[in-house]
Amino acid sequence: MNEKLKVAVAGLGNRGLDVYSFELSKYPDEVEIVAVADIVREKVEYAKEKFNIDEKFCFNSAEEMLKHEKLADVMVIATPDKLHVCQGIEALHKGYDILLEKPISPLLEECQEITRIARELDRKVVLCHVLRYAPFYRKIKNLISNGDIGEVVNIMAIENVGYFHHAHSFVRGNWRNSDESSPMILQKCCHDTDILTWLANQKAKRVSSFGSLNLFKPERSPQKKVKRCLDGCPVKDKCIYDAEKIYITNKNTGIACGVTGWPNSVLVLNPTVESVRKALKEGPYGRCVFYCDNNVVDHQEVNIELENNATISLTMSAFSAVISRYLKVMGTHGEIEADMEKNTIAVRVFGQEDYTINLDEIEITKSKHGGGDTRLVREFIDYIMGNDEKVTSSITSLEESTESHYIALAAEKSRLNHGKVIDIEGYRV
Repeated sequence: MNEKLKVAVAGLGNRGLDVYSFELSKYPDEVEIVAVADIVREKVEYAKEKFNIDEKFCFNSAEEMLKHEKLADVMVIATPDKLHVCQGIEALHKGYDILLEKPISPLLEECQEITRIARELDRKVVLCHVLRYAPFYRKIKNLISNGDIGEVVNIMAIENVGYFHHAHSFVRGNWRNSDESSPMILQKCCHDTDILTWLANQKAKRVSSFGSLNLFKPERSPQKKVKRCLDGCPVKDKCIYDAEKIYITNKNTGIACGVTGWPNSVLVLNPTVESVRKALKEGPYGRCVFYCDNNVVDHQEVNIELENNATISLTMSAFSAVISRYLKVMGTHGEIEADMEKNTIAVRVFGQEDYTINLDEIEITKSKHGGGDTRLVREFIDYIMGNDEKVTSSITSLEESTESHYIALAAEKSRLNHGKVIDIEGYRV
């Protein structure tokens, strides 16, 4: 493919606009965003001006865009979880290759259906499992593949969601209610179920899980008077989940401290102290975390038995100070202990001197998902344009990517059945 790769973007939220469209726009000599769609017209107008898109290719929904004949080579689908498959199948039939935001779907049958159709139509669908592209995980994968610690026997991993991130996305935000979106273990951690089995180079055999919604519910509220943070909450000064603290005054997340990107860009398109305060007064992000319509868990444990009898344990918790991932890989000849927040990987080969790799010293990774977002988009471009020599094993077929969903969906089934062990084989196509 010698001409520019033409891209249509469906869904202009944080991922569709701020991440994938922004990353694609870094390559104007190779890529052109030619069409956009979103139900929020303000976002469509913003994208139209930013990417110089013709008005006739600016749509008020993905469905409206898909009524037209094929407009581009690729469609980015970053709409709500439950719309991914119906929109994706329509796009496949029209001849698009797809960059699909995770998860594929919260429904097993839909995951299987779009996988089958993509295979039958011979279309390329890349799921945004961005951790596969992060230098942090690629380095760990190389260490394991090289045999440095022998055969992997078990992996222990922790997904530290971050107290403010959980309140933002999974209590007040778009993924708070599994009836409207997805179970949290799927939406947040299909990243992890993918990356951990990738590191072990094994498919899952059986899964069990425990977890619950422990804190964010009315009976745990320290006050019974108000339902919104800016309506005179009597415990406002002591509440760590106070919306004004998180979105306005916190030095790491507050607009008054200069944070104009996430999470404030989710509340309003062009955040200012005034516009964010207005959004908190009127919108969902100003609600008391104890009086929202949330039902997803705030902590969950997943145990995975692999086909070679190795095991993985994954802890996901809202109750952490920072957003980070940690893991320990234990093998027959040694162990790897890695901290994504510190960007360090400690290697301890039995009987040899320990050493630590600091990725900050050898590669710039300080972008979203440890550099995974940037590298995903770059590799996706090469993959679609046929630059095979630049494409790594991180790029996977949709069929491979669904394995992570089988694990997450089985984990949720186990959780809802008091930790019952679930056989994964029954989930596969």
